[in-house]
Amino acid sequence: MILTPVDSIRVYQDELTAIRRDVHAHPELGFQENRTSQLVADYLQKWGVEVHRGIAKTGVVGLVRGQQEGAAVGLRADMDCLPMTEANSFSHRSTHEGRMHACGHDGHTAMLLGAARYLAETRCFAGTAVLIFQPAEEGGGGAEAMIKDGLFERFPVDAVYALHNNPSLPPGVIAVQPGPVEAAADEFELVVAGRGGHAAIPHTAIDPVLVTGHIITALQSIVSRNLHPLDAGVVTVASMQTSQTTAYNVIPAAVRMIGTARSFTPQARDLLELRIGEIAQNIAAAFGATVAYTYRRGYPATVNHKEQALFAAQVADGLIGAANVRRDNPLTMGAEDFSYMLLARPGAYIYLGQGGAEASDISACDLHNDRYDFNDSVTALGAGMLASLVEQSLFLSKL
Repeated sequence: MILTPVDSIRVYQDELTAIRRDVHAHPELGFQENRTSQLVADYLQKWGVEVHRGIAKTGVVGLVRGQQEGAAVGLRADMDCLPMTEANSFSHRSTHEGRMHACGHDGHTAMLLGAARYLAETRCFAGTAVLIFQPAEEGGGGAEAMIKDGLFERFPVDAVYALHNNPSLPPGVIAVQPGPVEAAADEFELVVAGRGGHAAIPHTAIDPVLVTGHIITALQSIVSRNLHPLDAGVVTVASMQTSQTTAYNVIPAAVRMIGTARSFTPQARDLLELRIGEIAQNIAAAFGATVAYTYRRGYPATVNHKEQALFAAQVADGLIGAANVRRDNPLTMGAEDFSYMLLARPGAYIYLGQGGAEASDISACDLHNDRYDFNDSVTALGAGMLASLVEQSLFLSKL
């Protein structure tokens, strides 16, 4: 019987579970992952991994060198939490009010640590495994910060991979495919300025609430009438606030709207930015109002490289069988800052099924839910997948 990395890592599954739950109980926001990065560094050093700290403040890089010289493969895990309050009652719930690991970064950290221990113990590869423990994925752009801080100059890699849990997929399933997998995520702000007045004599005012209503409706025409039918996009006004909220008989002077625009291609992204401004400004002008428009580009689209995505699927086939590997998983309008690493180096973003979102009852939850928890039963598979990417990329020749 041939053992896989998954089988070997299951031997220390209990320790990885304890690590994961410890990280879950002590969540830290982006660029503040001091305790987590210390924990990561301590375990890496314990297992004989070369440790480098302080990349993008709290980032950690571990190096495991194989038995022969060769290329380098990067593996990335994110470490930060979300600024939200946990509703769970289990013993490892967050000990910090207003902070929670609701996206599974605690699990990602544990899986990469599991891969690190296995690779350090076996070293059955030729080259270097570059283990990237990244801060600030949740809106802080930690991947971009690490790159700007010299990540790939100091630790060059020929390919880079990341593994993210997916509650919508059953445990034991892996999904990976070439091309776009997550969207670019941008923010926009529209401030409609009119002329305030008495609500009983609206003809003396320029009502920004009325203008805003027309703008919100018209913005939904961008995806349905301006974007190519085979492209995907989202324009969502997420919140609005008037310049007054207490009087029932006052027309406010201004309304502020904020929202998000999501797309997969540079062309669609440019179109969304252009049309949001054009529609808002021209509708406002028709009513005699004005609009101040701000568009801020966030994470770019996460686009897998063909060679690395197909390779990752092949590796997964060998671990769990082709029937359990999804090569056509639906795209998501969520965003991921691993996109910056894929712009800098070839690689692939991989989903690991963990279940939890497929049930129909109230206990079901997906990412960013206040009752979310990472499924520890998939840790060994995730860690084994990461380790296998290194071993099979950096094949050790028999001398």
